[in-house]
Amino acid sequence: MKILLITIGLLALGIAGIAIKLWAKKDGEFAGTCASQNPHLNKDGEACGYCGKLPENCENK
Repeated sequence: MKILLITIGLLALGIAGIAIKLWAKKDGEFAGTCASQNPHLNKDGEACGYCGKLPENCENK
């Protein structure tokens, strides 16, 4: 029972942290979530597999 309460507490803390980050960010969006914006993931300059944007078409560089 003790481990279950600790697990639930840690999950709640993580969810609260994400909620606070979204609340504090402008327009409630995570910055740089598109894979085409990450130079470590997209070394060849390919389009994002999720949204289809090219690195030069992304607004957050």
